[in-house]
Amino acid sequence: MEKRFKKFAYLGGFSLAEMLAALTIGSMILVAVLSIYSRAENAAAGVTRKLEGTNLPAEVLQCIAEDLDRVAGAGSDAEITIENKIVNGLQTARLRISQTFYDKQNKKQTFEEIVWQGNYDYEADNGLILYRSHSGVTAEDKLLDDQKENWEKELFVPICAGTTFFKIEARRDEDLADRWTGTALPYGIVVTVSFAEPFKKLDGTMDVPETEKISRTIAISKSRKIKFKIVKEAEEK
Repeated sequence: MEKRFKKFAYLGGFSLAEMLAALTIGSMILVAVLSIYSRAENAAAGVTRKLEGTNLPAEVLQCIAEDLDRVAGAGSDAEITIENKIVNGLQTARLRISQTFYDKQNKKQTFEEIVWQGNYDYEADNGLILYRSHSGVTAEDKLLDDQKENWEKELFVPICAGTTFFKIEARRDEDLADRWTGTALPYGIVVTVSFAEPFKKLDGTMDVPETEKISRTIAISKSRKIKFKIVKEAEEK
């Protein structure tokens, strides 16, 4: 009876070698599955970063283009000011777009003014925050699609963080200028932005690869009429 029980117990169980072999095979399968999952997750994260890296700059450039088209393209009383500088090694810029008018007392008033600028983000490592402010007589902000109270005017609203390169240039003929001021508007404005990881150059400033910079040329006053000079025809003799 005892021999039969031992024989039954041996046939129904596993030996130590079989258990170790099963654990080894199971571990190998688990490692393979985790490796495949990790690769898939990294690939998905890479695609997401690439999409975000393309969409966010495009959205920023579109917002700046809409502001320029609405304010600078509205009339001859528009002014544009462009400044570029290096802050803590990072390239940043400031763009001011304004439209003025004269009131009943013939005093110059600001109808609408928009400022875009990048400030250093002290909470992040090597990054900028893009800010936008809106002020003037008109309380309607087309970007925020809301009416502002008087105390809300001229406040700088953070648009996005993580910017590592922000440059604005004015185009006049074939030349590009990193500074511009006055009522003489440029033919266009070139805005370049990037959210890529920066690297340090030999002069100590930071830069991003050229392939990671996204630029857009924005025409100014597309609806402005071209002035033609009418020449009288010579009288026939």
